[in-house]
Amino acid sequence: MPHIDPLLAVGVSISTAATDAVYVMFNAAVSSRRRLPAATWSSIWYLLSAFAVISYTKNWVYVCFAAAGSWVGAYLSMTLLRKPKGAGDLSTP
Repeated sequence: MPHIDPLLAVGVSISTAATDAVYVMFNAAVSSRRRLPAATWSSIWYLLSAFAVISYTKNWVYVCFAAAGSWVGAYLSMTLLRKPKGAGDLSTP
């Protein structure tokens, strides 16, 4: 069983959560055809991914923490992007 540094595991999870949240924001900007925000989110995405990649390539176990962080980041960012029910939706009674 490989040794797991708890602080590094938390760092990888947080880093990948942030990376995935930024990726969702990047995709939202691309879908909206907003060039400046898309380019900005893209550069932030690559900067954040560097920590996680460097950290978990030394020990494969950290891939699990990266996956967990990725899930959390995507879930939270999608939650923030959701419009309240009925907001701007004229078809809702």
